Amino acid sequence: MSLNGYANERITRAEKMLYQQVSLLALVDTDGKFVQYKEALSINKLSSKELNQLESDIELFWSEHHIPIRNKGLTGISDPFVRAMGLEPQLNGYLQVQNRIRHLQWLAEQDWWQPIIIDGLIRPGTNHPVIPVIVKRLWLLGDAKSAVTESTVLNEDIVDALKRFQQRHGLKADGIIGPETVKWLNVPPEQRASILAKNYIQRAEFMAQRDERFLVINIPAFEMELFNKGKVELFSRVIVGKPYRPTPLLSSSISNVVINPSWRVPKTILHKDLLPQVRKDGNYIATRNFDVFDRNNNLVVRTPQQWSDLARGPFPFRFVQRPGRTNTLGRYKFYFPNDFSVYLHDTADPNLFERSNRALSSGCIRVENVEGLANWMAANLVKDKQTWVDRHADRNRTQWFALNATLNVHLVYWTAWIDASNQTQFRNDIYQIRAATSFADTASAQINDL
Repeated sequence: MSLNGYANERITRAEKMLYQQVSLLALVDTDGKFVQYKEALSINKLSSKELNQLESDIELFWSEHHIPIRNKGLTGISDPFVRAMGLEPQLNGYLQVQNRIRHLQWLAEQDWWQPIIIDGLIRPGTNHPVIPVIVKRLWLLGDAKSAVTESTVLNEDIVDALKRFQQRHGLKADGIIGPETVKWLNVPPEQRASILAKNYIQRAEFMAQRDERFLVINIPAFEMELFNKGKVELFSRVIVGKPYRPTPLLSSSISNVVINPSWRVPKTILHKDLLPQVRKDGNYIATRNFDVFDRNNNLVVRTPQQWSDLARGPFPFRFVQRPGRTNTLGRYKFYFPNDFSVYLHDTADPNLFERSNRALSSGCIRVENVEGLANWMAANLVKDKQTWVDRHADRNRTQWFALNATLNVHLVYWTAWIDASNQTQFRNDIYQIRAATSFADTASAQINDL
């Protein structure tokens, strides 16, 4: 091969590598610059000067997102292919995301994604003419083993594929084809690629700036992970705020832990949730172990009928639920300073964790593996370990525990990622943040909640 031919080959290989990277960045870029680069690379219309500018823009993109590239020192050498290799980001799962986006973009070029429309539910064993179309779509998305079926019956093999698809989208994996399943089946490949790319970069930027040890709650996934030296040391399902009482996005640090917390009911919850119950039944206060205080912090005692009558008018009192097995906050409360009065806590209703949609609280985060988190805190951060052990014998006595170091906690919002099994996961945009102009407006409306 001549020197000129070798040089052209290196340029071609560099452009192919850059094209794959630019295909990802074009989905994230807001000013359209990388879209133009992608179009130029697809028809090999970049001069040497333009290629150098592209390389500079790629390096700047990763730098602005606090993500290191493979070898910054390679960007100044003459071989374009080596320069292209040096520009790739140092990110876990980068090649997997590239491959997934490449596949989705190929699917987007085909004319296969016509809307699937059904009336009612299609249950396992049911016959329906749309089944072959659904099977093909499940195959294209990697959930079905074959694209072809001669049957119009929702049989066992198709149900298994449906369950895999439903699990990857945070749905109840029941094998029933309903509105939510059809909604996700109809999401166009180009939209999937965009969601995956944006969330991947967002998560990568977040992770690149974290300390060695931190707690992260991904709100749309209803999941909590405790990272220690780059590894997940603790995992739990969680419950987050309802769409009309959203859990805010924030970062803070857990500064203390409470065993057997009492619950000071916020005004919003008092008026919207509890007083309607008291109007129906004045005994609600006693059966739920609430104490009632006036504005001077004096304990107020009334008969059930009197409470029911008082709840129908202006109510200048506050509720405090005593610690115990029926306390709404459960056994533990993990406090971190924030402007929204939200925190992590246990729950008296663990059955709610079995729901696929766990946007059920009034803003705070309920932790399923609360014992695991509490034990980790006790082993690693709690100062007075003996008192910690002693206080577990009494469910009715509140005890605050100081920590010898804080644990950073981050409430984030990622609706797509590739998991440890190389499966692409998508979740509903439960707060419509991706479609909203500003989540800050939503968060600022958040007030004291559970």
